[in-house]
Amino acid sequence: MPSAHLADRGVVRVSGEDAKTFLDNLVTCDMHRVSPQTARLGALLTPQGKILFDFIVFEAPAEIGGGYYLDVLKGYAADLAKRLTFYKLRAKVAIEDLSDKLAVIAGWDAPKPGDEAGLIAGDPRLSALGWRALVAAEDAAEFAKVPAEQYHAHRIALGVPEGGRDFLFGNAFPHEALMDQLHGVDFDKGCYVGQEVVSRMQHRGTARTRMVPATYEGGFAAEVGAEVMAGDKSLGKTGTGADGKGLLMIRLDRASDALAAGETIRAGGIPVQLQKPSWIGFPFPGEV
Repeated sequence: MPSAHLADRGVVRVSGEDAKTFLDNLVTCDMHRVSPQTARLGALLTPQGKILFDFIVFEAPAEIGGGYYLDVLKGYAADLAKRLTFYKLRAKVAIEDLSDKLAVIAGWDAPKPGDEAGLIAGDPRLSALGWRALVAAEDAAEFAKVPAEQYHAHRIALGVPEGGRDFLFGNAFPHEALMDQLHGVDFDKGCYVGQEVVSRMQHRGTARTRMVPATYEGGFAAEVGAEVMAGDKSLGKTGTGADGKGLLMIRLDRASDALAAGETIRAGGIPVQLQKPSWIGFPFPGEV
């Protein structure tokens, strides 16, 4: 029954009578699809459409105070709270960084715990990732059955990227980070920050750079940020890796040309084989 305390994750709470509308006008996911039973992947973008923060959004039931809880990389929680406050204006919302009071737990290949443990939902990105929970910080040790590294190895093997680990915040579009494939962008909702750029990429199919999973020859993954090359041509950079699997942010067209020419793709100098997960819907390098 593996579950891990993700100590590098923090929590920002947005509450108040305008909380849903406030967030819906800012983030990529449709807040009307978030409920106490259903979490949602979302992001706050720059006006140019690049990801400033990605997060998983939980809603608390009204009987325990309501509000929305954003599970975000802990080192960016204070910045997210500050950025949301910048947009607050006259909205009737309260924004709090609760990273010292709440802990983020991930579990997989095991049943979800009961609601009495905290806010719990299936991981909204991919069912194979398991479940996600926000619990009181003092209860985190109870759920820390395995090290967080095992969770990340599980995530990487499934091909799911995370901001701040696999790509730099402020440097990637949602399509590049696979948010369109992982239910992180609702294209039928109203306007939000950066929406025009993201919609244009969706309708024109102009996302040439994507995060893709790969298997390393020899079982060892390259360090984060290493060059991905085919011959003397750069394809992109490496993301995180574990157990011989890794994530690469690459130009799809260049990878396709390299494979068609019979060239070996190398990440940090190590030969790799690109692996297409069943949940990816865009044309993949090497496909006919």
